Amino acid sequence: MRAQIQSGELSPGDKLPSTSELCRQHDVSAIVVRQASNALKVEGLVEGVGGVGVFVVDE
Repeated sequence: MRAQIQSGELSPGDKLPSTSELCRQHDVSAIVVRQASNALKVEGLVEGVGGVGVFVVDE
């Protein structure tokens, strides 16, 4: 996901796929997806909106 954001494949304002979709795409567990999402939040690349989803932020 980080590479997609940095390359511009995911642009500011884009919503990340759901946890279940990311699990399917990357063949990982929900825990791994949540850890990756949290890491991206800490790095300031994405932000979560309660009940709506996780979005790429504008640098």
